[in-house]
Amino acid sequence: MASSGQRKADPVPSLPDRLATQRALLGVPRAELEWLAAHGSLVRYDAGVVVSAIWNAIEGMYVVLEGHLSISVDRGHGPHKVLEWAPGDLAGLLPYSRFKGSPGDVVTDTACELLFVSREHFREMTRECFELTARCVHVMLDRARTFTSSDLGEEKMASLGKLAAGLAHELNNPASAAARSADRLGARLAELDAAARALGALRLTGAQQEALAHAHTLCLAAAGATYGHSPLAQADREDAITDWLERRNANITAAYSLAESALTIDALDRLAEMLEPAALDIALRWLVARCATSQLASEIGMAATRIHDLVAAVKGFTYMDQASMPKPVDLGRGLRDTLAVLNAKALTRSIAVNVDLPADLPRVNGLGGELNQVWSNLIDNALDAAARSVSVAAEASRNAVIVRVTDDGPGVPAELRDRIFDPFFTTKPPGQGTGLGLDLARRIVRKHRGEIGVESRPGCTQFTVTLPVGEQ
Repeated sequence: MASSGQRKADPVPSLPDRLATQRALLGVPRAELEWLAAHGSLVRYDAGVVVSAIWNAIEGMYVVLEGHLSISVDRGHGPHKVLEWAPGDLAGLLPYSRFKGSPGDVVTDTACELLFVSREHFREMTRECFELTARCVHVMLDRARTFTSSDLGEEKMASLGKLAAGLAHELNNPASAAARSADRLGARLAELDAAARALGALRLTGAQQEALAHAHTLCLAAAGATYGHSPLAQADREDAITDWLERRNANITAAYSLAESALTIDALDRLAEMLEPAALDIALRWLVARCATSQLASEIGMAATRIHDLVAAVKGFTYMDQASMPKPVDLGRGLRDTLAVLNAKALTRSIAVNVDLPADLPRVNGLGGELNQVWSNLIDNALDAAARSVSVAAEASRNAVIVRVTDDGPGVPAELRDRIFDPFFTTKPPGQGTGLGLDLARRIVRKHRGEIGVESRPGCTQFTVTLPVGEQ
């Protein structure tokens, strides 16, 4: 008999009994659990141990009995946890999985006890354990959705970073121009006010006012424009006006502003014939101030228009304020918006972008924002690879629209051509590419019932996307 104070120890549950309580295995037949126990081995890890290192082959499946594990993937912006496993979960390689290696380090967050089943037993498992295999397939599909969602989010964030950098550069130029012109406009308005008071005091005759009005009209007609003059022709025009001013002892600093307008020497001669030298000097001061203010106002207007066009392109690129429902998509507009967003990169790298987008392209049914992600990835890659030029073209062909993005770079080596659409594969240096752009482009194209392909040789790489035409 047991002595006082002693109690009978609880029996240690058998491994099949323990497996029967695991969340992922609830309801699996006893015989299959016994098969699993017989073909697996218990392994224990301390916290902080790398169970599977990045890109190393995954040797088999794990049933998590105790503890927590997680996988973190570095897509160029630092490690990011994308999946974790708790007691009752299935981890590692699963039957029918196409994973050849771990996309990141699988690390134990706490001390763990796992049941390990080698991949060597998978063929027998699929033959002998129908329910267990079915559970593994469901887990694999859920895991694939999790990775896909994470991949898409990471790639969108990477694209957003590129978009923000390019947009900041593109917006900076017109914004700076508008700020400079606005600053100068205040001083010019003060000069115009003073010149206008002096001009009013002259009490010009009707004929004199008509000559001045004619010159004024020419000034306003070309405010801020060059009228197609070459730099050499513009310099000659400025020299001619400078000579005209010198002959009349007028202020030659007016030459630049007058040369920027459509004011002609004949109009100036007519004004000089109508006015005395002192009055001519005042009239010229007023004309210069009036021309300058008009030019500055025009520059501010052009800068504001450029900013407006850029914002409109970004809204079109991202499909802001539009429902996430498939609808007819204008591919030409999407491609043009994408090119506008990436224009700063093309300018920075001195890449010429040739565009051939017919106005009458038929529309395709789909999500415009997602398709623009495809164009962004393809054009961005082309700009990275190009030596001098990139071309973007589209055409209708039977019941489809074909989009081609071509660069004149070194091409994709033949031994790598079959891998460029693989997730996480990239030929770019670390930190400059996630290896997800082409994988996600292919997923999006297939989601839209289309096809994507590539042909490459030194000096010419062309990606072709074919999308079915939607109902018109």
